[in-house]
Amino acid sequence: MFICTVKASSIKFFAVLLASVTALVLLVALVPTYEKASEAAMINTDYSDMETNERRVAFIKSFGYEVNELNYEKETVTIPEKFDAVYKRYNDIQRAQGLNLKKYKGKTVTRYTYYLTGYPNYEGKVAFTMLVYRGDIIAGDVSGLDGDGFVHGFVID
Repeated sequence: MFICTVKASSIKFFAVLLASVTALVLLVALVPTYEKASEAAMINTDYSDMETNERRVAFIKSFGYEVNELNYEKETVTIPEKFDAVYKRYNDIQRAQGLNLKKYKGKTVTRYTYYLTGYPNYEGKVAFTMLVYRGDIIAGDVSGLDGDGFVHGFVID
């Protein structure tokens, strides 16, 4: 058995201890914290069980919109593996409403598009779009389709 002893003066010992504590405090203070997507916006909305037209229409109406219940489009789309600038901005809208597309990259999803009637302060055609994966809404928006148009999350800005 080999034993090695080192003598250090009390001043050196406390200097090293102080430097270590200071480094630890700086590390904790400077490391950024990241919030979960579900905590990005405190919204109590049920995004699950959207497999029937009745559930999707009820979801749309829960935001106060009037909708043409029978006139909707259903398409299959694939979320890209790599987001371009447009998808990054779109995902910012999703994160603001408690959703996040990042974990669905490369997945094939169903896009439902409903057309709203009586959207406030807009005369053109307005679409309510939702992306559904395994029965759950993973993203969506409300967008004006005429003129300059607009796009925002489910809640009116």
